[in-house]
Amino acid sequence: MQYPLGEHEKERITSKTGMKLTDITLDEVMKNHISADDIKISREMLKAQGQVAKEAGNDPMEKNFERAAELVDVPDEVILKMYDKLRPNRSTKLELVMMAQELLEKYNAKNCAKLVMEAAEVYEKRGILR
Repeated sequence: MQYPLGEHEKERITSKTGMKLTDITLDEVMKNHISADDIKISREMLKAQGQVAKEAGNDPMEKNFERAAELVDVPDEVILKMYDKLRPNRSTKLELVMMAQELLEKYNAKNCAKLVMEAAEVYEKRGILR
């Protein structure tokens, strides 16, 4: 795939629901033919962007896209809760461990769970747990 995907791979880009990017138009939105999920990015597109990052030698960006791909099917409320709990002095270590466990077991988000566990360890060392 060639970056930027929106310019060079427009026909291959699909949303979370499988709708093609080229089918998402203002006219279709105005006709109420486009749902909120129709404009959410798909796991496949996030992985494709990660591959582009990897090919460009940007491994940290690839990892970010991998984690983002894992979060596609995680409900927005859970993601917002996760962001809140990851703020310094907002969670106990147990709360972070439980959140990581939920990400892993309920959503199969292993890289996100690993990141939360790493944060729990760092927060403990820095004294920024609740």
